[in-house]
Amino acid sequence: MDLEAVSKRSAFHAKPQGLILQYGTAGFRTNAQHLDHIMFRMGLLAVLRSKQTRSTIGVMVTASHNPEEDNGVKLVDPLGEMLAPSWEEHATRLASAEEQDLPKVLAAIVEREAVDPQQTAFIVVGRDTRPSSEKLSQSVIDGVTVLGGQFHDYGLLTTPQLHYMVYCRNSEGRYGQATIEGYCQKLSRAFVELMKQASCSGDGSRWVKVDCANGIGALKLKEMEHYFRQGLSVLLFNDGTEGRLNHLCGADFVKSQQKPPQGMAMKPGDRCCSFDGDADRIVYYYCDAAGRFHLIDGDKIATLISSFLKELLLEIGENLNIGVVQTAYANGSSTRYLEEVMKVPVYCTKTGVKHLHHKAQEFDIGVYFEANGHGTALFSEAVEARIKRLAQELEDEKGRAARMLASFIDLFNQAAGDAISDMLVIEAILALKGLSVQQWDAIYADLPNRQLKVKVADRRVISTTDAERQAVTPPGLQEAINDLVKKYKLARAFVRPSGTEDVVRVYAEATSQESADTLAYEVSLAVFQLAGGIGERPQPPF
Repeated sequence: MDLEAVSKRSAFHAKPQGLILQYGTAGFRTNAQHLDHIMFRMGLLAVLRSKQTRSTIGVMVTASHNPEEDNGVKLVDPLGEMLAPSWEEHATRLASAEEQDLPKVLAAIVEREAVDPQQTAFIVVGRDTRPSSEKLSQSVIDGVTVLGGQFHDYGLLTTPQLHYMVYCRNSEGRYGQATIEGYCQKLSRAFVELMKQASCSGDGSRWVKVDCANGIGALKLKEMEHYFRQGLSVLLFNDGTEGRLNHLCGADFVKSQQKPPQGMAMKPGDRCCSFDGDADRIVYYYCDAAGRFHLIDGDKIATLISSFLKELLLEIGENLNIGVVQTAYANGSSTRYLEEVMKVPVYCTKTGVKHLHHKAQEFDIGVYFEANGHGTALFSEAVEARIKRLAQELEDEKGRAARMLASFIDLFNQAAGDAISDMLVIEAILALKGLSVQQWDAIYADLPNRQLKVKVADRRVISTTDAERQAVTPPGLQEAINDLVKKYKLARAFVRPSGTEDVVRVYAEATSQESADTLAYEVSLAVFQLAGGIGERPQPPF
């Protein structure tokens, strides 16, 4: 490993003096102009991780739902998972090292992780459609090549597609072919098979309106649309031909603002969905006859998917261990419906897809979704093999159910939450069950809720436990929250520090919007008073 060559090349990607960034759940994200040195160094780190695991590692250049002027990068581990936590720490140290200390930090990682410098390394790189992404991806490649790593640049990809490519390469093709065509064929073949089962309903003209957030999702849907056109027509909006990435559109905007994206014409009853900028989140929505907007977020997506999978298992007669994984942000009504009506066990983890993904892997079938629409279903290898064997062996209705379940296994992108994959899953289930979007929405009623942010001098004064549902510090805060919650029916509230900025996020829900708004305000005030709030005090919602 030629550390002198690294130092010389690093000078072309010099780190601004004193700039400190932290690798979080979504990797590094900030204004694109501050990221050149980060990209170069993540190319270096990817090579070391590849050598250590003797596997292909992925590097994705994207900032997901962030504004267009931002960018970011994250590394993808061998099975398509998020980067291992210990290597997140290496990423932060490497990114923060001053130029003269870079060789020493690299050498320390090599020693601590017992990296064999002579081992070959292979990296796959993908990027989204941001103006800064192509140049920044070249900085990644610069870091890869200076350490002697080999690479394949896939160019424009959704984030889930890069996860898919990594998983395919490391499973020697068992999961699928590591090409765009392989991705399109695997998902569309499974979708078309499922839609054949739904054709008896007589609905041969299914269509859905898709807000692509002016991002990569539009390009990739156009590439694969002809594969599944027989079963579904997609009408694309915010497809990148005009308008800015994630500006007044996309899944994050629709979820947080509780209104349709700009640029989409909606008629009552139209089934609509929104991707985010890198197409790893999806939310559905519609307007009723009175013009009222209805959001169907990750909670209801998880409920639809898990309940349908359970129905198929019951038809087959398989008693498998199925679990749904949520975060504290999941609406209380969804949790009660799953546990009390569907009799499906629900587990709560800390916020962040990596935490949900890890927990979901503990079950035969694990379904996880954050309320923001990021999620998927995971099937253990043993379950996948058993279901596919039953699909070949069983006849009559049991065989039909087994074949449908086998198609669903192929349809999910098990490497990562994938807006395209999830959309096809949802559309297939709605068609098979003969459900309209309104009927899906009516499965249960969400409790009204409100999310607020409180600026604090130091977010680290807040620490939590019980999957972030209980505040441990500062003293007295959780007691104050408990007393406030008691004032309202079916209410709950929690606070958690942001992972990226000095703010505390407040969530509250209750049986009426007025109660949820007031509770959120009262909890925000308690945070401001007890956790070192700065700036303007929280204002009452009236």
